[in-house]
Amino acid sequence: MPTSHADVATEHASRYLQQLCKHWAHKFPVEFDPHHGTIDLSLGRTVMDADASALHITVSTKEGESLERLESVVADHIKRFAFREELAFDWKPATAAQST
Repeated sequence: MPTSHADVATEHASRYLQQLCKHWAHKFPVEFDPHHGTIDLSLGRTVMDADASALHITVSTKEGESLERLESVVADHIKRFAFREELAFDWKPATAAQST
């Protein structure tokens, strides 16, 4: 299953995690608390963990060509919630992260 991960530096990680989960809860299966959330979108699954300094996001799809689209959809939505700050999404394949 193609998977990628991004660590997004922000002091508002929990807020963005909860906003994204609430935003999609009416449309997709969602589970979340202030520090962990999962969203099962039609494109694939998004798992987020929030701590004091970053939002850790993992996205996975069944189809490789959908991974880049899912990364973009998740990042674009979070950027809209975070309009007061500039967030950087440096997506990395999960296999590369595991081997380092």
